[in-house]
Amino acid sequence: MELRDRYLQVRKRTEMICEPLQTEDYVVQPVVDVSPPKWHIGHTTWFFETFILKPYFMGYQEYDPDYNFVFNSYYETVGTRVVRTDRGNLSRPTVAEIRRYREHVDKAMYNYLCEEPSAEIKELLELGFNHEEQHQELLYTDIKYILGHNPLMPAYDKSYVSPKAEMVESDFIKMPEGIYEIGFEGKGFCFDNELNRHKVYLNAFEISPNLVTNEEYLDFINSGGYHDFRHWHAEGWDWVKTNKIECPLYWHVVNDEWYHYTFHGLGPIKPEEPVCHISYFEAYAYASWRGLRLPTEFEWEASTNKFTWGKSWEWTESSYLPYPGFAKAPGAIGEYNGKFMVNQKVLRGASEVTSPNHSRITYRNFFQTNLRWQFTGIRLAK
Repeated sequence: MELRDRYLQVRKRTEMICEPLQTEDYVVQPVVDVSPPKWHIGHTTWFFETFILKPYFMGYQEYDPDYNFVFNSYYETVGTRVVRTDRGNLSRPTVAEIRRYREHVDKAMYNYLCEEPSAEIKELLELGFNHEEQHQELLYTDIKYILGHNPLMPAYDKSYVSPKAEMVESDFIKMPEGIYEIGFEGKGFCFDNELNRHKVYLNAFEISPNLVTNEEYLDFINSGGYHDFRHWHAEGWDWVKTNKIECPLYWHVVNDEWYHYTFHGLGPIKPEEPVCHISYFEAYAYASWRGLRLPTEFEWEASTNKFTWGKSWEWTESSYLPYPGFAKAPGAIGEYNGKFMVNQKVLRGASEVTSPNHSRITYRNFFQTNLRWQFTGIRLAK
């Protein structure tokens, strides 16, 4: 696929995700972790303007100098920025103005890509494509949080189809002890945190071929799992008590029955579906209640060709740390992953809202232990 076609394909998918939204939906920021949709469409545009057009496209006219302050996310190298908690206070620029900004940059990028760029710029472009695909998933998760916390719990898109998870009737998969190769190798794109490929020794272990279901998780709730400190880390137990956590995110009791919010609105929970929107604290506590544990990210990667994955991101027992030989790139691009390698747990796999062709077995997602707004689930190991 030509670079221009790839660029347009990525950009159009972002617009497709936003199609069901009303103007008011674009500006809401209910919590710090959720960004308003209009900020996402501005930030992904800013990325191409800042890292491709301004330094490399001679004669490019910057759309608005203030947008570097408005749409920079966390790049210290690029300058000051709006505090994350204030993104919801940006009533200006308007949604219409940000769309004009997007059109301005898209037109310039289309003209710039008339000629074949250098290998260095191709690398930046590929990073930009993958960066926008990450924000496409964030758009889905943030939109769900925004609408799922609207008192009316309106549907996002009643035509949305949630893919079925493949569940098999099988015992835990047995994996022998030995030395396994971990990390990305070969041609194609990967993020820097997937490098370098290296060997790890793993003791013999077993891993479930299935994700934990709603029905299985309900057993944990009904047995008093949220009220039994024995299954929780001390920090997790404090989190449960402080926030009065009783169930996964988006779950509600209606007339003594369990319901949950989905992109279709509020509806009954399907017992056979994998449980979703679970924090690491909850995943750990559930595994402890079952007398089992979460897999490490290395166990997950070593065994992933033996089960299906991709319905939801899967918590692992691994802290987010650099692989041997990891090195940050110079400049702003070096801020992409490395500086977050502290106080985070690794998630593996993908989710139903991950963009097509954006997942691979070496992909290392990462979040803080209390976060649940992503499509996160549980796979058990022993």
